Amino acid sequence: MVKPMMPNDNFIPELTDRAQLAADPHRPVFHFAPPANWLNDPNGLIHWDGTLHLFYQYNPNGPFHGTIHWGHASSQDLVYWRDHPVALAPTPGGPDAEGCWSGCAVDNNGTPTFVYTGVNPQTVCLAVSTDDLESWQKYAGNPVIAAPPPEIAAHSGHDFRDPYVWREGDAWWMVIGARREGVGGLVLLYRSANLTQWEFVRVLLAGDEQTSPFFYEGAMWECPNLLDFGERRALIISVQDAQWRLQHAGYFSGRYDNGAFTPDAGGVLVYGHSFYAPQATRLADGRILLFGWLRETRPQAAAQMAGWSGCMSLPLIVTLQPNGKLHLAPAPELETLRRDAWTLSDLPLAPHTQHRLEITGAALEIEVTFEADQLDDYGLAVCCSPDGAEQTRIVVKPEQGELWVEHIGADPALALPGERAPLTLTPAQPVRLRVFVDGSVLEIFADDGLCLTTRLYPQRADSQGVVLFTAGTPVDVRYASVWTLASVW
Repeated sequence: MVKPMMPNDNFIPELTDRAQLAADPHRPVFHFAPPANWLNDPNGLIHWDGTLHLFYQYNPNGPFHGTIHWGHASSQDLVYWRDHPVALAPTPGGPDAEGCWSGCAVDNNGTPTFVYTGVNPQTVCLAVSTDDLESWQKYAGNPVIAAPPPEIAAHSGHDFRDPYVWREGDAWWMVIGARREGVGGLVLLYRSANLTQWEFVRVLLAGDEQTSPFFYEGAMWECPNLLDFGERRALIISVQDAQWRLQHAGYFSGRYDNGAFTPDAGGVLVYGHSFYAPQATRLADGRILLFGWLRETRPQAAAQMAGWSGCMSLPLIVTLQPNGKLHLAPAPELETLRRDAWTLSDLPLAPHTQHRLEITGAALEIEVTFEADQLDDYGLAVCCSPDGAEQTRIVVKPEQGELWVEHIGADPALALPGERAPLTLTPAQPVRLRVFVDGSVLEIFADDGLCLTTRLYPQRADSQGVVLFTAGTPVDVRYASVWTLASVW
């Protein structure tokens, strides 16, 4: 017997007016953030009737993790956003009484359906909408998966979360995160004919914290996404260590055949301390779109005072390269936000030179191309005060083959350790960087596929400059362009 859906008749909190926090200089203007309070994982990404819907982990009670609901926003162009009422709230006495945790959204024969994590214990639940995703009714038979198989549950430490579902052939398929205590993360594979009755198929992939051939694999794998690129697939995971600290998002790529996945490549998806828990969906035009959660790196007390915590990455387009590496690039639709522009070309920089650009701002897009085959450090600095006492330096390190981010003059309470990422440097190719600065967000993309994301919290109102620099050898700047960017609200 098919059990009915139950109305989501829990208290749905009102959203804060966005104008109340608009004056905060650290608050991004072209990255999605909730009107106020806490945001973490992107959830339920779905392209429905020409509109992209983004759901997200949300706490209406403050800028801290707790009482997790699903927030809701939508965009018709991947650029400008509209807030909707909260989509899911915990049901007292229900399987999600302690929180509606992460999951996905699917189109079930014309019915939008959430597949999400209820806690505690961690289970799989369903909800559907009959009014174009504005309100949601929970399945009366929740949870549809009450626990992992006993042989998994015995060693999982009660970790079983973040379902990601897709339709293939005549069945629904699901990957979900778990772990083997003391060994490493797991991704479990399930199959269903109807979304309500699920069969465990196999462990799709098991990690080993001690070996980690492609990246540090940690103790627990969260938020799995299995992306279809035809002959190959990519499995994205988010890594947590044995001390429950969030590490990074990583991926494996390889062959997938009849529920068996054989990876032969992998890597860190995005470097830096902030990017985590990404989710992807396929758009109507075939592109794969991904958002990640950009978590705060400032003290909790600072977020509490600000009244908000967390934002989304830029909308990113995911492609798979012939070498098995995933490549992320900002969605080209973002170019519609460009306003004032400034450009230079063929600028030689003598050793130990700094060149301050003529455009400033707290919301910028920067493209710069350096000639190749350099011998010493060079790069650009953003969020620079006029005297240089406060700045964040993006440094190309040719000898190390790395890109570094260094925060100078920051408040000690907000100071971050330096961040670094591997950068492919060849004598024949120039180094091209694309940089986005947005309040407290810094996202860096390189032509070789590198992506590094961090947070920065300038303490001076005049820390809005951009400076090109070189260390001990001359560098030629082939081209540089800077645009101020408009708000998405």
